Amino acid sequence: MSEDARFEDGRERPLRLKALTAEDLQVISALTQDAVFPSNEMTLLRSERRFAILLNRFRWEDAGAGRHAPERVQSVLAVEDVMRAQSQGISRDADTILSLMSIAFTAGEDGSGRFEFTLAGDGAIALDVEALEVTLKDVTKPYVAPSGSVPGHPA
Repeated sequence: MSEDARFEDGRERPLRLKALTAEDLQVISALTQDAVFPSNEMTLLRSERRFAILLNRFRWEDAGAGRHAPERVQSVLAVEDVMRAQSQGISRDADTILSLMSIAFTAGEDGSGRFEFTLAGDGAIALDVEALEVTLKDVTKPYVAPSGSVPGHPA
């Protein structure tokens, strides 16, 4: 007799998500909240019309839950069909560590729109795109979060 799969069974698998709607994007935004990355780990590939960031993402989907210490994992966040990119308050110095707070999308005409990446402090990234298409892929095994704690935000 076989046993039904449990939610916990998928806990250690790498995430591979795609957002094609604003509702899908809310999930990716929640999973990338508090991700940190050096400013030189983001790139705009103009010939491919792709913007990508190599993130050190906090594993909100498995924050330890008493089984182990809080973890992070390296993930690639990619936005497709980018026509224009802008940034504000971001140093491109390799020593600058950025923290992603949220990702929002404002729809334009005919499926186009603008992504807004809000960073801790005064940083922001805006991407004008032809369509909403974002992927999030874990590319390493989880590792113990260097802080040893779950990120928190004052109320």
